[in-house]
Amino acid sequence: MKNKKVFTVSDINKYIKALINMDYILNNICVKGEISNFKKHTSGHIYFTLKDEYSAISCVMFRSSAASLTFQPENGMQIIVKGSVSVYEKTGQYQIYVNKIEKEGRGALYEAFEKLKQRLEKEGLFSKENKKPIPSFPKCIGIITSPTGAAVRDIIHVSKRRNPSISLVIYPTIVQGKEAPDSIANAIYDMNKWGKADVLIVGRGGGSIEDLWAFNEEVVARAIYDSKIPIISAVGHEIDFTIADFVADLRAPTPSAGAEIAVPLRDEYISKISNLKKILNQSIEYKINESVNTLMEIQNRLPFRRPLDFIYKRQQELDNLEKFLHKNINDKLKNYKNQFLHKIKTLETLSPLNILMRGYSITTNEKGNTISSINDIQVNENINVRVKDGIIYGYVKGTQKEEER
Repeated sequence: MKNKKVFTVSDINKYIKALINMDYILNNICVKGEISNFKKHTSGHIYFTLKDEYSAISCVMFRSSAASLTFQPENGMQIIVKGSVSVYEKTGQYQIYVNKIEKEGRGALYEAFEKLKQRLEKEGLFSKENKKPIPSFPKCIGIITSPTGAAVRDIIHVSKRRNPSISLVIYPTIVQGKEAPDSIANAIYDMNKWGKADVLIVGRGGGSIEDLWAFNEEVVARAIYDSKIPIISAVGHEIDFTIADFVADLRAPTPSAGAEIAVPLRDEYISKISNLKKILNQSIEYKINESVNTLMEIQNRLPFRRPLDFIYKRQQELDNLEKFLHKNINDKLKNYKNQFLHKIKTLETLSPLNILMRGYSITTNEKGNTISSINDIQVNENINVRVKDGIIYGYVKGTQKEEER
């Protein structure tokens, strides 16, 4: 080793890059494949994996070239890229530097994804009416994922940081491969039978569309839909969408975000409770002070400082009312008396007895009927003649009409 030259990692990467750059075919090449792990950076650069049935290669398309795209690349899309193969010296990874992308068609996995998605959507598995609310204060959270992946560590870390008092129950499952769909579905059914979890987080870390495919299987979608426990789907990265995301009661962009959603921040709620307690105490104190001020104001009012004045005033008002009543009664009696005397005088004026005082008399028969004509009396009939000072009893011996005399 002493006699041999020692190279740095950078030297090796530069050397390999130079060799690749000198290759005529690799400097101007067209490659066909399916897009996977598509990401568009905020800088405008595009990163994705181009794959076929057996292999995959990383690709990058810089903003200057991406600006000329006439369509939006998507995962599962079959494309032809034109560019050059080179080495990214920092990581030693070779990749295609893409200058142009042409759309060829959609991959088989993407077609299967869209077909299942449309069928389940028609059946109502994605309906908002069927979504269950995520509990605000869960006591126990079930985690359905791989026990060895980064996702479970992220969920545990975030959950314990936010609220260490909440119980976490991990149901280890297979999340990739042929056995994964049944493993995930059985885990959901078993957690529902157990019934002690308030919410379930179902997911895994990021990967290609093949890596995440278990969450696009119908058996997993049915299990999520049938769950009586609310489910948060936390599969892959923010740009990854699976059938499980659409069926679940809530989608989280990452497993860590799923924990953020499921686990309430204890310090935040403690602070809220403290603030509410402070507001409540202030409100109670304000009400007490307001009531004390009202009581003092009432106590300082005249009726409370000199209560007899109020009584004296009412007594005086009562006396005045009594005087008014007496006066009103006397006035009424006097008025009625004057009316009565007036009517008596009127009656006296019209009374036949008054006529008697002037020398006239009233003659009646035995029955008391007034005799005003000779025809009203019979011969041999008794009569009564009333004069001003008494009655004269008489007997009719005979009668003579005025015209006969």
